[in-house]
Amino acid sequence: MNSIGTGPVDSQHAVTLIVNGSNSKQICRIHYHFGEFGNYSLMVKNLHNNILQFSCNIIINQNPFNSNLPIFFAFLIYVVIFSILMLGQFCMNIELIRNWLYKKMNPRETDRLINSELGSPSRADSIGSDLPASVWSSGPSLHRLRSLDTFRGLALIIMVFVNYGGGKYWFFKHQSWNGLTVADLVFPWFVFIMGTSISLSLSSMLRRGCSKWKLLGKILWRSLLLFLIGVIIVNPNYCLGPLSWENLRIPGVLQRLSCTYFVVAVLELLFAKPVPDNSTLEIPCPALRDILPYWPQWLFMMALETVWLCLTFLLNVPGCPNGYLGPGGIGDFGNYPNCTGGAAAYIDHVLLGEKHIYQHPSSNVLYQTTVAFDPEGILGTINSVIMAFLGLQAGKILLFYKDQHRQIMLRFCIWSVVMGVISAVLTECSKDEGFIPVNKNLWSISYVTTLSSFGFVLLLLIYYLVDVKKVWSGSPFFFPGMNSILIYVGHEIFENYFPFKWKMQDAQSHSEHLAQNLIATSLWVFISYVLYRKRIFWKI
Repeated sequence: MNSIGTGPVDSQHAVTLIVNGSNSKQICRIHYHFGEFGNYSLMVKNLHNNILQFSCNIIINQNPFNSNLPIFFAFLIYVVIFSILMLGQFCMNIELIRNWLYKKMNPRETDRLINSELGSPSRADSIGSDLPASVWSSGPSLHRLRSLDTFRGLALIIMVFVNYGGGKYWFFKHQSWNGLTVADLVFPWFVFIMGTSISLSLSSMLRRGCSKWKLLGKILWRSLLLFLIGVIIVNPNYCLGPLSWENLRIPGVLQRLSCTYFVVAVLELLFAKPVPDNSTLEIPCPALRDILPYWPQWLFMMALETVWLCLTFLLNVPGCPNGYLGPGGIGDFGNYPNCTGGAAAYIDHVLLGEKHIYQHPSSNVLYQTTVAFDPEGILGTINSVIMAFLGLQAGKILLFYKDQHRQIMLRFCIWSVVMGVISAVLTECSKDEGFIPVNKNLWSISYVTTLSSFGFVLLLLIYYLVDVKKVWSGSPFFFPGMNSILIYVGHEIFENYFPFKWKMQDAQSHSEHLAQNLIATSLWVFISYVLYRKRIFWKI
């Protein structure tokens, strides 16, 4: 008897197809990685009219599309653009070309300078000179670590790109539950570098003699503003009427940044002392001079992590097993359909209410979950604080080992290895089988240690290239890094407006999605560059 059935299959990973007979006995099993937009047939054929012998074959009716080609072409286009910009920068460094161009653009000014025998204008005298940000920033030192702004800008630009859709590629979307994609990397890195900046900025202001009470007021005000802006951004329909406030989402990215910043900054303000320029402190173990003086902070962080572990694994969640870290829905064979996130979701439901948290988590696509779950919830904020504190530690290394490039990079490397080893132990080097899997939705401690390990390595590389060897200026990421809050808020508000978005001819096309998302992201980089040249910075 012949029968035909049709249906879609996953092209993200290889899948196993199993065909059972009428008696539920397996008669066919085949493992195959299907290509995107391909058309296939599974032919199950009885051999020699023997009910015990069958053959399984995949027949390609329509060849799949190579979905990576748009990425390759986009890469080539950006390589050409950056090559042209670098060539232009090289030409501008040649005095003859620079003076000729300046004369063509400002003929009257050039004639005046020549007639007054002042000589030709130097690069520093030109109106558009690219002065370092520290020239107009407050503080006694004119030196600014461009690597920090570059790191922040890199994380921000990737965040903007994935928020806009990432070309509809699965690796630019958040992982459904356990594991990592590119989209899962950037937010923790932003939190990490925020902690680094806290260490440097507070130390600088304390050296200038700023009162701790005054700094506490600034911290409170900045945290409040970040939280309020975040609430407005994640609730675009808040102005439709009073009823919309009943479904107001409270957690969000800026809200988590606000709470994280407040805890880490206040903790640093309570125990920190201004680090002198020579960074010499009399302590028993000089090798730990960036750790031992701050032992109260470490005790607080350990206590905070203990709270997370106890709530996660010991809190009694109705209808769910203690310590449940699964996605719920059809995960775990559908045994716990309403337990998505375990204790993390339960705490949000109790303290915030179901209608005030995120209604469409990434887990509902693959695991068909039906309960609300917020990836920026209350419990995960504890580990966000830990992430920022590790970034704070990177800032202390930069302070205590100022201009000692070898020592700074060595300690970054050591911290990366330590965090990596902790991650390996917690996850047992597996995606789902470890004690605590890497999970962005839960902000598990293994997620924090893994991403902080990556963060130390990335900061080491950028620091080496930008501030030590100075072979890279940090462009183009440096510019959005100098205006991170404005770029993030702007990209959220104008996400659905032209020229950042337009109606596409083919909604299934990776090429059109990728072009739209890259153009929108590049526009924000250009806007940040213009703001930098105009010396316009939005600081909260």
